[in-house]
Amino acid sequence: MVVGRQALTGDTGGRLAPVMVLSVVALVVVGLVGLVVGTVPIPARDALGYLWADLSGGRVHASAVPDYRIVVESRLPRVLTGAAAGAGLGVAGVVIQAVVRNPLADPYVLGISSGASVGATAVVLFGALGGLGMYALPSAAFLGAVVATLVVLLLARTPSGLEPLRLVLMGTALGYGFSAVTTVLVFLAPAGDAARSVMFWLLGSLAAADWHSVWLVGIVAVAGSGLALLGARHLDALAMGDDVAASLGVHAGRFRLLLFLGAAGVVGVIVSVCGAIGFVGLVLPHVARLLVGSGHRRVLVLTPVLGAAFLVAADIVARTVVPPYDLPIGAITAAVGVPAFVLLMLRRQRTVA
Repeated sequence: MVVGRQALTGDTGGRLAPVMVLSVVALVVVGLVGLVVGTVPIPARDALGYLWADLSGGRVHASAVPDYRIVVESRLPRVLTGAAAGAGLGVAGVVIQAVVRNPLADPYVLGISSGASVGATAVVLFGALGGLGMYALPSAAFLGAVVATLVVLLLARTPSGLEPLRLVLMGTALGYGFSAVTTVLVFLAPAGDAARSVMFWLLGSLAAADWHSVWLVGIVAVAGSGLALLGARHLDALAMGDDVAASLGVHAGRFRLLLFLGAAGVVGVIVSVCGAIGFVGLVLPHVARLLVGSGHRRVLVLTPVLGAAFLVAADIVARTVVPPYDLPIGAITAAVGVPAFVLLMLRRQRTVA
């Protein structure tokens, strides 16, 4: 029985614990670097002192107040938002790849992020859902992601059910369609400055992160990760095919729809805050599988930490390469993600051969 379970999940013994420790250490290190580096360099000791003063209610010398505000009110929310967004995108990637049974799938390939971008762009440029106030942007992005998901599922359905390849193809095609809609909205925008800001935001940015975004993205990422972990055994079964899932008591169609909608919700909220950031949900699940095997419980424990560290590190690069300007974080993740993904695919090909 143990052998069968290992064959199904890719069990790698006790490797998870040391890998998790190293990953958490890496996350803490890049988080600290994120507090220190920037247009105004701040010594690590001072940054930690400001954090302690904020947590303990201690006092800060008047001359240090500007640096204190930079660390506590600007860089710390940015680091925490980036970590939460990276974790959420990583988990969404794991779930979607398991549901579609395709290692090339992620929220962007299936058009979920493009749908969320349409909703968010409509709010930014035209004030859609203005009655919802500060919740208009995440609500519109969530609705856009859900609508995109439902359209993809509807068009990909066949009399025999959902076919993974057809789902990916439909998602890719509709993703281009939603991107075209976003482009038209930007072209029709009444204000040129707003259009330029949306184009930058669509490539991903954490520049606007604040404590509201920390709570919003953090809650969504934690909830999504927790629900995915609860369904880890079902994901193992679903990844083996609908027939295997049915034999293990999993209603494949219902479970797949639930997972898709959950992933759409997580991605929609993250896109509304951070913009469209690619390759996190595509590459990081593969890295996790290489490190701890293919069992979804292990992958879902490790991937959020890897995703968080990766996105925080990418944001550090984005805001330090050309100071005082911020590069789009999506450009940084693509610069790292494309060669990493090519190497992963080449390694996979050699392993199969």
